[in-house]
Amino acid sequence: MPPFGEAVKESSMEKIVFLDRETLAPQIHLRRPDFAHEYAEYPRTQPDEVVARLRDATVAITNKVALNAEMLGQLSTLRLIAIAATGTDCIDKAACQGQGIAVSNIRGYAVNTVPEHTFALILALRRNLVAFREDVLAGEWQKSGQFCFFNHPIHDLQGARLGIIGEGVLGQRVAEIARAFGMTPLFAAHKGKTGLGPLYTPWAEMLETSDIITVHSPLTAETRNMIAMPEFLAMKRKPLLINTARGGLVNEDDLVRALDEKIISGAGFDVTVGEPPALDNPLMQIAGRPNVILTPHIAWASDEAQQALADQLIDNIEQFVAGTPRNLL
Repeated sequence: MPPFGEAVKESSMEKIVFLDRETLAPQIHLRRPDFAHEYAEYPRTQPDEVVARLRDATVAITNKVALNAEMLGQLSTLRLIAIAATGTDCIDKAACQGQGIAVSNIRGYAVNTVPEHTFALILALRRNLVAFREDVLAGEWQKSGQFCFFNHPIHDLQGARLGIIGEGVLGQRVAEIARAFGMTPLFAAHKGKTGLGPLYTPWAEMLETSDIITVHSPLTAETRNMIAMPEFLAMKRKPLLINTARGGLVNEDDLVRALDEKIISGAGFDVTVGEPPALDNPLMQIAGRPNVILTPHIAWASDEAQQALADQLIDNIEQFVAGTPRNLL
């Protein structure tokens, strides 16, 4: 493989540039497309480097590098933006449409990894594993003088009500796992919407009756801050709140307040507003609490899921070049 940023010239037909290859783990194999092309990749790309690196590109690959209207307006050769993720909030899709630039994303690859991570957070918090581990390391077991001790409550999943926000493939898989645990999954009706049918539990009822709430929604103007203090105050059963979707879906300042005031019993988050989060980010300030687990946006990142993503990414590019595009937005 060539050094980062060094192009392999095979033809001038297509020029492919991957702006942030380090967003996939180094052990993940990214095969080269099965057509004549030039290829360049960079470990990461700063905003002021985007235009220069994509100047002659026909295909851009990005995971988290933003492409805005100003940048896109300077990229006359660009025909496809292949997003190495499902979320598309880093791309100005209106500008792409205006310039005739196609945008593809990755679908269905995380159907195991994200739900499994979701339940890892749920189980750890529901059974207070972090708090008990800290106690063991602090010598509390020896101090107890018996075979076990009861410093923290432990709750089963059997019989618990799981509010699921987002009814796509991830939400459906979470519901399937929940049923295997003997839980009752509730798909929340979209906030502010009624008449969505029998699949959905009214938004207010979901908030009021759930023992655990898990978020699996995209971040849009409509969903930003969809859980804030009014929603927390409606959570009568002091649930756990899990977010493995996107930072910004939950108001982080209000989350801290909800924890401080014991409105909710704990939080398991894999995402923050701004990633990596600043040290003064509200979630970073509470990350050391035993009823909070903050992981670094890795719910999607099992080796198996990453390899499926990489394979689908190249499939998307090959299908586009072949004139049979798929997974277009």
